[in-house]
Amino acid sequence: MTRLHIPKTYKLFIGGKFPRSESGRTYRVTAAKGDFVANAAQSSRKDARDAVVAARSAVGGWSGATSYNRVQVLYRIAEMLEGRRAQFVDEIRQLEGASASAAASQVDRAIDLWVWYAGWADKYAQVLGSANPVAGPYFNLSVPEPTGVVAQIAPQESDSLLGLVAVVAPAIVSGNTVVVVSHESAPLPAISFAEVLATSDVPGGGVNILTGSPAELGPWLASHADVDALDLTGAGSIDWIPLEAAAAETIKRVVRPSDDLDGSLQKIAAFTETKTVWHTKSLI
Repeated sequence: MTRLHIPKTYKLFIGGKFPRSESGRTYRVTAAKGDFVANAAQSSRKDARDAVVAARSAVGGWSGATSYNRVQVLYRIAEMLEGRRAQFVDEIRQLEGASASAAASQVDRAIDLWVWYAGWADKYAQVLGSANPVAGPYFNLSVPEPTGVVAQIAPQESDSLLGLVAVVAPAIVSGNTVVVVSHESAPLPAISFAEVLATSDVPGGGVNILTGSPAELGPWLASHADVDALDLTGAGSIDWIPLEAAAAETIKRVVRPSDDLDGSLQKIAAFTETKTVWHTKSLI
């Protein structure tokens, strides 16, 4: 019996749901050899604003979760990534033209990197924080806290899945929420990753994934007053200097473009703010 082929419709991931672009626009996603693969949603300014609203609404729940709870949630995502390994390998082979071994290596690196960051969720505060000596009967403690909403541009040149994980993981470990613009020409792994997130315990809006042009979406995210930090790790292929300048107008923390996709405690620190508190020592 001949089956009816049901092509997948690739949408955005905003607020834990999969809406179409409010503009109704789509763009063609092609394989490395030029063959048509699918249509993906072309995000608009309104989609970016909706994603920021969703991210802001999720900050309290995600940052308020205990670090031990975040560890469990993030490890669970790694488990689900492992379970869908073959799907990610196939998507990377098709869109990036990678060999089977190279695609499998990228997926494995992405999963391992996610696990690495997940392991820091209940440890980074001890390393980045400190107890400060003061002249008086007080405790003076410096503690890292999440920055808030982080807008990100994922790497655009290659490594569509690994690049996405490399920017999202260090930001959400400490309790931030993110709006990330995925790899424009290879967005399928990002939306498949969104399906993993949708069935995890990350609150709706904790991670929002936009597909489309980073050059078009970047200025709106950089200038948005409710975005607290701007991660330009993957913006090296576009004109990112104006984005940094726009971010400065609302006093955002900015991470400049980088080719480094390895795990780093400093990447976690980049999206935290240090809070110092005083407390009297016991007089007994």
